[in-house]
Amino acid sequence: MHKKIIDIIYRIPAGKVATYGQIAAFAGFPGRARHVGWILNQTNAPNLPWFRVINSKGSISLPHNGKYELQKVLLQEEGIIFDEKDFINLKIFGWKP
Repeated sequence: MHKKIIDIIYRIPAGKVATYGQIAAFAGFPGRARHVGWILNQTNAPNLPWFRVINSKGSISLPHNGKYELQKVLLQEEGIIFDEKDFINLKIFGWKP
């Protein structure tokens, strides 16, 4: 499971995002979105674009302790636009492999 999840995250192109649930489903583990989050939290894979993974609502799930802000900045640097409530339009920026 771990390797499949990591491999899919590496495939998310710049300027696109995928949800935890999408990644789990693409890897063959539908309904295991929380496992994706756990794997992201535990991995030390080099150059992994972890910041391109968001929740199903189109927002960042990390706490506002610097990590949230870092993820937002990294996404904005790739051209991702947030609305006034910090949501990302998944129809525009969602990854469709």
